[in-house]
Amino acid sequence: MYLTSIGMEKAKHNIGFLFLLLGLLQCTSKPDVYDIPAFSSNNVVNCIIEIPAGTNKKIEFNKETKKFEIDRKHGQERVINFLSYPGNYGFIPSTYSNPKKGGDGDALDVIVLSESSETGTVMEVLPIAIFKLLDNGEQDNKIVCIPLEENLRTINAPTFDQLKLNYPKVITILETWFLNYDIKDVLQSKGWGDEKEAYFEIRKSLKKH
Repeated sequence: MYLTSIGMEKAKHNIGFLFLLLGLLQCTSKPDVYDIPAFSSNNVVNCIIEIPAGTNKKIEFNKETKKFEIDRKHGQERVINFLSYPGNYGFIPSTYSNPKKGGDGDALDVIVLSESSETGTVMEVLPIAIFKLLDNGEQDNKIVCIPLEENLRTINAPTFDQLKLNYPKVITILETWFLNYDIKDVLQSKGWGDEKEAYFEIRKSLKKH
């Protein structure tokens, strides 16, 4: 009987510990991908994929729920009524486009020219250009990138000069797409910049922790 009592006490202790552990796990806050460093330990730019290439649904990371969700407008899911996204679309974490300086108050947008990647993918990328865009009067620049891993690339152009030389129609396609994919917004092109301008835009947009 003495051993049985001890066994029962141990069981109660283990069950109590299990409930405590489950409670702690439920209380633990979900990871916020916005706080991932903009640059990896190798000093390479990180990006978060929200919308896989070839997708029409406007998927965004919800800052409150910390989940990737289809954005809604007037209670309806936002679906792009145009050609699907020509690359993997997302943002560069730990960046902020300051509204006081003409920005839109979000992290810097990025489009990665590669095969389709899943929502939530964290990818190391090489910025090769910046498309300067005004969306209803606000800066909504797009950082154009290719993956750091060469086997994930669909084009081989690590600089803007090589992009212009070897894939000039890619520039035309991207500009045409961004200027026409959302007919409800007033979109205006302010031209293109090279990889140096892209890196400058990223560094000046880094959030101060």
